[in-house]
Amino acid sequence: MAPKASKMSKVRNIGIAAHIDAGKTTVSERILFYTGRIHKTGEVHDGEATMDWMEQERARGITITAAVTTCPWKDHDIHLIDTPGHVDFTVEVERSLRVLDGAVAVFCAVSGVEPQSETVWRQAARYGVPRLAFVNKMDRIGANFAHVVEDIEKKLGGANPVPIQLPIGAESNFEGIIDVVDMQAIRFGGKHGEVAERSDIPAELVDAANAARENLLEKLSDLDDALAEKYLGGEEITRDEIVAGLRAGTIANAIQPVLCGTALRDKGVLPLLDAIVDYLPSPLDVPPVKGIDPKTEETISRPPDPKAPLAALCFKVAMEEGRRHVFMRVYSGKLEAGSAVLNTTNGKTERVARLFKTHSHKKERLKEAEAGDIVLAAGLRFARTGDTLSDSKKQILLEEMSFLKPVISIAVEPKQNKDLEKLTEALQKLADEDPTVALSEDENTGQTLLAGMGELHLEILVDRLDKEFNVPVNSGNPSVVYRETVKKTARAEELFERIINEEKKEKVFARVIMEVAPRERESGTNFTDQRPDANKELYSVSDKDFMEMRQGALEALQAGPIDGYPVQDVELRLIEVETRPGETTTIALRVAAANAVRAALEAADPATLAPLMSLEVVVPEAMTGSVVGDLSSRGARIEGVDSEGDRGVVRATVAMTSMFGYSTDLRSLTEGRGTFSMRFSRFDVLD
Repeated sequence: MAPKASKMSKVRNIGIAAHIDAGKTTVSERILFYTGRIHKTGEVHDGEATMDWMEQERARGITITAAVTTCPWKDHDIHLIDTPGHVDFTVEVERSLRVLDGAVAVFCAVSGVEPQSETVWRQAARYGVPRLAFVNKMDRIGANFAHVVEDIEKKLGGANPVPIQLPIGAESNFEGIIDVVDMQAIRFGGKHGEVAERSDIPAELVDAANAARENLLEKLSDLDDALAEKYLGGEEITRDEIVAGLRAGTIANAIQPVLCGTALRDKGVLPLLDAIVDYLPSPLDVPPVKGIDPKTEETISRPPDPKAPLAALCFKVAMEEGRRHVFMRVYSGKLEAGSAVLNTTNGKTERVARLFKTHSHKKERLKEAEAGDIVLAAGLRFARTGDTLSDSKKQILLEEMSFLKPVISIAVEPKQNKDLEKLTEALQKLADEDPTVALSEDENTGQTLLAGMGELHLEILVDRLDKEFNVPVNSGNPSVVYRETVKKTARAEELFERIINEEKKEKVFARVIMEVAPRERESGTNFTDQRPDANKELYSVSDKDFMEMRQGALEALQAGPIDGYPVQDVELRLIEVETRPGETTTIALRVAAANAVRAALEAADPATLAPLMSLEVVVPEAMTGSVVGDLSSRGARIEGVDSEGDRGVVRATVAMTSMFGYSTDLRSLTEGRGTFSMRFSRFDVLD
C-alpha cells in the first residue's frame, strides 16, 4: 500500500448525532479526554463542554452549532463533528452528515428512539452514512438496553441493530459491559474510567452473552457466504473474522453495531473509540464521490486520491470575529494555502488565503489539505453552503444540499436608528452562515422580517445580534410563514399585445394558454410542455424562448392569489402558444406565460398551507389524559398514545400557530414533569 493510501486508511471522519439530551456532547467530551485532546473534562450542565463553545450554548446547556475537532486514537486520526440535537438546528446535522464517512448515533437508555433520533437516522441513511449505535445513560433510573435495541429495529426504517456489547447491571447497579466479540467482561477503573479492566463474564450473564454471540454470528453469516459455511458447519469463527465481518457489514450499511455505557460516569467510551476505528470506514472505504461535468453534464467521479484533480465541498459558512470562514471536505486532490481554485457552482475563481485544522473554535494553521481532510478555509468571498471547489481544468460539480424552508418569522429593528446599516450587515452574515435563515421586508410596514426554524432558533439569532454583532434589536411576536397551493385544475389564456411605436405601428404579440393542477403535498413544482404536435408545428418556439416561458411561469408562483405567499405543490402545463413573425419577442412570451399562470391560480380554488409539526409529549402516565385534552383543544390530530413504563407518550400532528408558548402551558399542566419535542412535518391545508 502506498504511503498516502496507508495514511488515509487511518482517518475516520465521523459525527456524533442524537436527540437533544441523549448525552452526545458528553460522549464527545469523553472522546476528547481519552484521546488526550483535552486534559480536563467539562460538563454540559456546568456550561463548560469543550465542543459547546458559543456563549448561547453554554448558557442553555445545549449544542447549537456543529463543532469540528481532530483527535488521535491508536495510530488513527479521528475527525469528529459534534452536532446539535434540537430540531431547530437540524441544518447543522444535515450538512455535517453530507460530508462524513461514518456516524455514532447516541440513544438515551431510558427514552430510546426519540423524534430527533429518527430525523438524524433518516438524514444519515439518505447520504448512505454507516452508523454505530451507542446506548448512553445506562446508569439512569429506567435504563433498559434491550428495549432501546428493539426500539431501533422497530422505529428506524431499514435499521438492523446488532448488539456487540451487553450491560452488566443497569441504573445504580450498572458496573460495566460484556464484550460479545471477545466474550469478556469490561469494567472501568482509574480516576476517570481510563483503565479498561477485563475479566471473565459473571456466571449469571453467561447465557445472555452466549445468546448475543449466536445472534451476532447469525447476522454476520447472513452477509458473508464463507462465514455462513463455517457457522453452519459448526467450525470456529475467529475474532479477526468477526471483526472483519462487522466492519464489512457496517460499511455496507447492512448492520449497525450497538454498544452501551454511561459517558457521564466514565463507562463505555473507551470501547466505543475502538469500535470507531475498527468498524467505521476510512475515506478509502467509501465509494468515490460523484458529480457532473458542468461542460458536458455527464456523471463523473473522483477517487480519494491526493494526486487526482481537486474536488471539495463547502458544507458550512462560519463568521468568526467578524471574518468569513468556510468549512470544507476535500474528497480528492490537494488544496494549498494561497492557491486559486474554481468555485464550480457559481463559476468564480477564489483564493484560499489560509487553511486551518480546528479544535472546536480554536485553529491551527495548515500549509495544505488533501483528500480525506475536513478543514477550515479563510479568504473565500463567494462560497456558500453546498458549493463545489474544483480544478479549473478538470471541473466537477458535486450534488448540492437541500434544506428545509423557514416556518416562523419575527420583525426586527435596531434599538438605535444609527445601527440600521450595521443590522443589515449582521443579518446578511447570519443568513450567509445558516441556509435555514431567510430575510425579507414586510410590504405593509417596511420592517425587516427574520425567518427561521422555530422559536428557539429565532431567540438564538436575536441574542447573537446583540452579543456577537453588538446590535441590540427590538423584535415583534413570532408569526408563521405560510404557503399557498391549489385544490383543483384550471386553465387560463393570456393575450399579450402592445404597440411599442405608434409612428411605425410596431407591435409585440404573444398568446399563451397555461394550466395549473394540484400535486401531492411536499412534492414540489413541475413544469411540462403539453402542447399538441399541431400547435408545435404551426408555432415554432426556440429553446431559449421556451426556457423564458418556463421561468416566467415559475416566477408567477412567488406570490399566490390569496395573501401573496409562495405557491407550492402545483403542476404547470403549457397547453398552447401562438406567435406572429416579427412581432413575438422572448419578453412577450415570458410575460404572457406568467400572467396566464396567475389567472389560472385564481381559478383553481387556491388554498393557504400552514406549517404542521410532528409533536411528541412525554408525561407521567396519570397526566396523559389532561395532555391529550389540551392538545385536542389546540386542533391537534392525535396519532397515538403509548405507555413506556410509568410514562405516557403522546404523538400528534399540530399546526405551529397553536404551539406558541406551549412550553409554559405544559409545565403548568404537568407540574413541571412533562417534556416535549417538535419537528417540522409538512405544509398542509388546515382542517
